[in-house]
Amino acid sequence: MLLPIISLILTMLTTEAQARQGNFFDTLDPKSPKIEKILQELDADYESTTGLSAHLEVDFLDDLKRGCYRNSCKIWADIDKYAQRLYLYIDGVLTYTWKTSTGRWGNDTPDFDTHPDGRIYNRYKSTKYPEGDYNGLGNMPFAVFIEGGYAIHGTTRGSWGRLGTPASHGCIRLHPDNGQIFNVLVRRNGIRNVWVTIN
Repeated sequence: MLLPIISLILTMLTTEAQARQGNFFDTLDPKSPKIEKILQELDADYESTTGLSAHLEVDFLDDLKRGCYRNSCKIWADIDKYAQRLYLYIDGVLTYTWKTSTGRWGNDTPDFDTHPDGRIYNRYKSTKYPEGDYNGLGNMPFAVFIEGGYAIHGTTRGSWGRLGTPASHGCIRLHPDNGQIFNVLVRRNGIRNVWVTIN
């Protein structure tokens, strides 16, 4: 009788420890005065590990088409901090509604109304930050940066239960499957055809 109880307690403690363990982005503070230096180091790590650029190129013709705004863009991510939801519009049609975690108290997510800034990461296994490699997602699971250190990105399993509530340091966390969908849409359509609103 005592052995099953001890086993249950150990399982609960292990699950709680896994829930606290996040990836590097889950602990990254986008307001840090060193954020640009940190991001440059992350860019270098990402590029040396994957061989991919950490930034999307902006096509000259796309750069001339700065007229897209919110729902007139091919892709519009409308994040409601009160509802803790991301409403994703494709060609003006609400296509997905996802739970998010924006900044918790003291780490508020700022309001944004802009194109992403072009910094974008697929998932990858970092040798520099191996502690974040959870379930093969790596440290930067499908991050799309909005400005500075603020990004929309997938989060690890330990944080899935908190999606739908404020829990981040200011980024917008998503289930990694949803983060991947958004990341792919940004890559396919280019940053000038994507709009992000956070309010």
